[in-house]
Amino acid sequence: MKTVMDMDGVKLDELSEIWDDIRENYETSDNSDYDRAVLDCAARLASSPGGESAYVWAIGLALMAPYLTWLPGAGVAEQAVAALEAADRALRDRACPHDSHPYLSHDDEEDEYLAGILLALADESADWNEDSPRSEWRCPHNAAGFARIGLDIIHPGSVADVPPRLPVEAKDSISTLSALLHGYPKPWTDIDDEISSQASELSGAAPADRAGRLMVVRAVTWYAVSGMVRSKSVLDHLAEAVEGVRPHFADGHCAHDGHPALPDSGPDAAALGIKLSSPGGREVFERSRIASGRNTPLDAVVCPVLMAEVADRTLALLRTRRDELFGERDTSHADAAYLRADGRLNIERLVERTDSKSWNEEYADDLGLWAARRHGQSDDDRDRAVLLLVAHQATKNSYPSPPLSVVRGVLATMRAVAAAPLPAECVHEDEHPVLRRAEFRAGMAHFWAPEEFPPGEEPRSAESWTCPRFAASVAEECIGDLAGLYEEDEIADAR
Repeated sequence: MKTVMDMDGVKLDELSEIWDDIRENYETSDNSDYDRAVLDCAARLASSPGGESAYVWAIGLALMAPYLTWLPGAGVAEQAVAALEAADRALRDRACPHDSHPYLSHDDEEDEYLAGILLALADESADWNEDSPRSEWRCPHNAAGFARIGLDIIHPGSVADVPPRLPVEAKDSISTLSALLHGYPKPWTDIDDEISSQASELSGAAPADRAGRLMVVRAVTWYAVSGMVRSKSVLDHLAEAVEGVRPHFADGHCAHDGHPALPDSGPDAAALGIKLSSPGGREVFERSRIASGRNTPLDAVVCPVLMAEVADRTLALLRTRRDELFGERDTSHADAAYLRADGRLNIERLVERTDSKSWNEEYADDLGLWAARRHGQSDDDRDRAVLLLVAHQATKNSYPSPPLSVVRGVLATMRAVAAAPLPAECVHEDEHPVLRRAEFRAGMAHFWAPEEFPPGEEPRSAESWTCPRFAASVAEECIGDLAGLYEEDEIADAR
């Protein structure tokens, strides 16, 4: 038998390397080299769809099929599809002695080995480590099966009798969301658009896909309400999408004894949701579950009763955090933490909470806004000096950054302080306090209550702490930190 290696002068080792590179690096645009490789392979298959070497070209197109879901040149995907369909018609009904064929158990995780298998098929002297013999791999039935695999990759669900697989688009989405939800988005990711697109996918989902899409929105909601998203419209879009699908689960009922605990990790939750958002993904889930003997059956995972609970919890979280991040934030509860029983400032607690430690991040937003508001209500120079500094330091501790509800209030105070008339010179002889961690905290406590707290290593006079020029410099620094976080019209709005 003449090997494919020397058939028509083709160097299969070079071709298979090119095909595998396209499989692995398909996310490219305007790649004429990729287009030429696909068209060459399609032309060879189309010229003899029932020929002896058809399995080579069918597997080659299956390898390159992910690229054809991306950005191929005009007409490239169509020619590949036509060649694959011709091969399937010519080969699938051929008689053969085999009881099984490799394509029947081939899934997307095994695609990375196809190029190497092709070379070993073409070279009888090469080591052969596959479970199925070479004859089954070269069989017309197997070539037709891989032709259908290629077609299913290009147009998910368009053919039968091939192992289920996640659509390429779904795998791309899992990869993109995993990076984003781990906190390291891919360089080209627009975070607001990516999260909002999940709301759009939920709103437009087919009935069978709704549960999976709701799970994805559940996952991205955790990220969106964490403060990483600075656009209220993103949270609005997510909430509207959940509100829109909630009625579809409202009358759900089931006979399940219980429901599974859904993943509590954002990347894992998003990956499961995307998997369950397509017919192929749901088949992959069920096959994996049956094969492993673990996990809950699909009908319990997507149960409408469970999905109603997911929708309610997700919507409640979105509404609560939307108000906290973008609405009129209530800080009245902070009085109990930051005022003594006699109504005076709890300076020890304020000093503790302005320390730049990670555990103070959870207090920073409410503390910064509370201090800024109280500053405007106080006529005590010592209190005003402390409250201004606390507001400034708290916004620096905020992670990832202060939300609009906080920025709006803090900026109002800081801009009023910065706009106040200033004396031409400072009235004190010593320098202004230095806003450095331990030195600053010890100095502020001593300034406010010298009888309670000893001075720091380099004490400043009370006049330096209450100096209008010092206050203006602190305010200007804080304004510089906050002013670019949101649009000015958002900052000015009441809500």
